Amino acid sequence: MKLQIIISNQYNPFLNRAVEQYLTDNQEENTITMYLWKNQRTVVIGYNQNPYSECNVKLLLDEHGHLMRRGTGGGAVYHDLGNINFSFVADKKLYDVKKQLSVIQDALLSYDLTTEISGRNDLTCQGRKFSGNAFAKGKQNDLHHGTILIKTDGTMMQRYLIVDKAKLMKNGVKSVASRVINLSELVPELTSENIKQPLIAAFEKIYGDKAEVLDFDTFINLSEVQTIKSAISSRDFLFGRWEQFKTTKKARFPWGGVEIALEIDEANAIIKDVQIASDCLDTEIIAQAERLLKGCSTKMIPAFDEGREILRDVVNLVYR
Repeated sequence: MKLQIIISNQYNPFLNRAVEQYLTDNQEENTITMYLWKNQRTVVIGYNQNPYSECNVKLLLDEHGHLMRRGTGGGAVYHDLGNINFSFVADKKLYDVKKQLSVIQDALLSYDLTTEISGRNDLTCQGRKFSGNAFAKGKQNDLHHGTILIKTDGTMMQRYLIVDKAKLMKNGVKSVASRVINLSELVPELTSENIKQPLIAAFEKIYGDKAEVLDFDTFINLSEVQTIKSAISSRDFLFGRWEQFKTTKKARFPWGGVEIALEIDEANAIIKDVQIASDCLDTEIIAQAERLLKGCSTKMIPAFDEGREILRDVVNLVYR
């Protein structure tokens, strides 16, 4: 097993994500990499999310912020330089979410912070979320990435993020700020810089070996990285199919929220087109639901695998 550490020295979200994607696609077998990175004034949305439902897009861009779409599922988050992000890119044989999360938990124990794994993808401290996590499967490697809120500007977070009131009610809180915690509230000396060394030490401790530190600059000018960066920063990828999105159905389930836009051919009682926005962690099942529903009769529920909870909930919502 080979351990690697990469620490970004750039704050551009598209460059940081492009390096992450490059690693996921190209990392050699029997390797696990911990990649640490920070973004400047960025709202990051999940792969299937509607940017206009999650973020005050115009305000963010007018104030020189960035909107970035992940390749993973889950909900929208706000990044600034008070927040550090981590990625674990691991050969499928080495990929272990609990073990990877234990690296974060062990690093924070060095500051006497006891943390818990909570809900579908969160790390919490004293009952409040400081880390949201998301996941993706590649051909050879799988990806697990997440946030660590240390001294993020909560005012700016609320300024840019639009949070579904149903989601807040589900969690029994009045605002996104009251649901999350900056770890510097508990340990004032903790910063997004001095957490790096404890994370490295924890990574090596949990995996029982010394890690090789790779120079981030070696990745910046790779043609593959630049190609990925161009694709994920394009207007079409960020906004394209969402600019005409008109919600006709909306609901929140235990697995996440969903918005559905339907185009109906009334004369023939056919679902002509369907588009689904969701913070569901499973990105592929949303695409599967769209393929299943497109072209179906509006009068008859299509046949599908009833064992798939998310698919069942989406289909039932369409025909409700």
